[in-house]
Amino acid sequence: QGYVGYDIQNSLKSELLKRGIDKSVSTVLTQVTVDPYDDAFYNPTKRIGRHMSAEEAAMEDRKGNFTVEDPGKGYMRIVAAPKPVDIVEIDAIRTLFNAGQIVVAAGGGGIPVIEQNGTLKGASAVIEKDSIAARLAEDLDADVLIILTGIEKVMLDYKKPTEKAIDSMSVDEARKFIADGQFEAGTMLPKIEAAVEFLSRCPRSKVLITSLAAVHEATDGHTGTIITA
Repeated sequence: QGYVGYDIQNSLKSELLKRGIDKSVSTVLTQVTVDPYDDAFYNPTKRIGRHMSAEEAAMEDRKGNFTVEDPGKGYMRIVAAPKPVDIVEIDAIRTLFNAGQIVVAAGGGGIPVIEQNGTLKGASAVIEKDSIAARLAEDLDADVLIILTGIEKVMLDYKKPTEKAIDSMSVDEARKFIADGQFEAGTMLPKIEAAVEFLSRCPRSKVLITSLAAVHEATDGHTGTIITA
């Protein structure tokens, strides 16, 4: 968070100045509380770190960690991806935001922590970036949550002969598409789930999903997928 936030903060500030915009940019190292009894802890799925040999994987298993084989490449550690509960630094983020600053926060999903007797302890987990973006947008009462991905619009029947781009959909339609298995786990599915989560709590807002390359046209209403309550 610190290293990448530093680069984003300085690059963005430089670009703003080139355009004659004098606006401060701040990075907040963000902790996110998670529920120690979240079902995700009983079914870790997120791969992290480097590839390991079978011997190294066995050592991790003996430590109580979880590993999975990546055929032809070796083994990798896997950790849980629990849902975010609270953003610890939300008051600081909101104060900077209300002061007119651009805030870089919850980088990499935030640092997952568990509260124990008034102390925050690091959790062996990662938080989905889309899920924490939805929570941050909710806490800041955002009008629009923009989720950037690799394609210009959300697709039905992705990479099939019947592939079709979606211009807009409601939360109910999104839920139906999820139930139909339209979105792949680990790619588009968490983005749609985050949109549903956000709009269920902030029904007057909207979510825009598009690519970085198309975001300018999308914010002008010419492309992208809009999701509303």
